[in-house]
This record gives sequence, structure tokens and C-alpha cells, in this order.
Amino acid sequence: MLALIRIIKFAFQDIGRNLGLSFMTILILVLMLLSVNTLIIINVLTSQAITSVKGQIDVSVFFQPDATDKNIKEITSYLNAFPEVIEITFLTKEQVLENFKNLHKNNADIMSSLDELGENPLGATLIVKTREPEDYTKIVQALSLPEYENLIETKTFADSEVAIQKIEKITKQVEKFTAGVSALFAIIAFLIIFNTIRVAIYTQRIEISIKKLVGASNWFVRGPYLIESTIFALLAIIFTSAFVGLALKLIDPYLMIVFGGQPVLTNYYLSHIILLTSAQFLGVWLLTMFSSLLAMRRHLRV
Repeated sequence: MLALIRIIKFAFQDIGRNLGLSFMTILILVLMLLSVNTLIIINVLTSQAITSVKGQIDVSVFFQPDATDKNIKEITSYLNAFPEVIEITFLTKEQVLENFKNLHKNNADIMSSLDELGENPLGATLIVKTREPEDYTKIVQALSLPEYENLIETKTFADSEVAIQKIEKITKQVEKFTAGVSALFAIIAFLIIFNTIRVAIYTQRIEISIKKLVGASNWFVRGPYLIESTIFALLAIIFTSAFVGLALKLIDPYLMIVFGGQPVLTNYYLSHIILLTSAQFLGVWLLTMFSSLLAMRRHLRV
């Protein structure tokens, strides 16, 4: 136990002696981790954006004005029998007219034309939502039966595939760039840690010789450098977590406007905090340990 305490003490002394290199090492590790977290945020937002786009797509079935309630109920029952259908919203002729007026209230020509007609020229509407965007084509085809031709005025649905493909294309480009930046920071961090340990070994070569003369084991000599690498990884995780937490507080209020009032990123990080922190710490720790061991193997003669 006493030996471990002394090893930890020597590790902190090494960090203090090479404070500039230690600071640069931690900074590069933090930048690398921030790049990794940027990738995570991009993936979360992409998934949420695609889900949001899918949720906004529906089939609108516009009935003829003379379609009866019985006809509409029959078609509603017919559509409800499809396993792909998850929700059907019925709008009466009066609701459709009111929505139409609200949409065109600033167009004097349309409003005056409605007044001249004196009656509601619009029919009822069904708004159909399915589980997946590709199911809408099946619903439209199902409503193209001859017996429904005189009841349904038109059927429309927006194709979400184009929007989804654009989102995925932009996301992949950003992910490639961010992954490249993360790899670059990882290489720089490896080189800096390697150089930090090399410099520490060189500046302490006399102390190392004395330790060996008084019977210090190989691991007692190597231990401070390994502890030093672990400290680098731990501090990098702490600083990165602080930066990410601050960023989420600043970003989420704006994202809540887009994603229906839900703090998407905060919810994700809170529900995956143990996994994300552990995985990132393990990755950084392995990187720092590998570079330290390689530096000791090449420059430390014990």
C-alpha cells in the first residue's frame, strides 16, 4: 500500500515537472473526446430528425361533398383493418371549411368566392397515419377501388424519402469530417503522450538509476508513468463531461423548439451516461497506456 502511494506521488511530481506537456496532452485528449461526442450528437439528432419527418407524413383522403357519413364510416373501417395504419383522424366538412378559411384568410379573392357560393363546397377529410412512410403507397392503392371513385375526390401524401435521404447524406458528410478530426486528435495525443513520457524518463534518468541501485522493482520504476497516463485519461473525461454538460444546456433550449419541447440531447446523455462515460474513459485510457508503454519500452532501460 505504501509503495502504491509513493508511485502515485511520483506520478503527480512528474506531471508538475512537465506541466506544459501535461497540459497539452490533456487539451488534445479533451479535443479528441469532444469530436467523439460531436459524432454522438450528430447521430442522435439525425435519428430524431428522421423520426420527426416520418411523424409529420400522412395520407389525406378528401371526400366529395355529397359523400354520406355511412360512406365515410365504411371507408374508415376498411382502412382500420390494415395493420400498417396506426391512426385515422376524421375532419367534418365544417372543420375542413374552417381550416381552409384560416389558411386563406389573407386572400380576399378566395374569401369573396366562398361568400358568393353561399354553401360549403368542401367535403369531409380523413387523415391517415401509418407505421412507416413506405406504407402510404399501399394505402393510396387500396383506396383506388372502383366503388370508391365517386366518393373520394383526391388522395395525397407527401413523400418523406427525399427529405430523409437529404438528412442522411448531410449527416454522413459531417460524420466523415468529424471522424477524421477525431482520428487526427488521437494521433496527436499519442505523439504528445509518447514525447511526455520520453522527456520524463530523460530528465529523471539519474533518479531512476538510484532507485534501481537501492533495489526498486521494475514496476516501481514504471508505475508512475502508467499512473500518469491514467490521470491524463481521468482529467480529460472530467473536463470533457463538463464541456458537454454546458453545451447541452446551451443547445437543448433551441432544439426543444424543433423537436416538440423535448430536451433530446439531455435525455439521451442522462439515459446513457454510464455507458458513454465508461466507453470514452476506456478508449482514452487504452490510448494513453499504449503510448506510455511504447515510450518506456523504447527509452526506459530497467
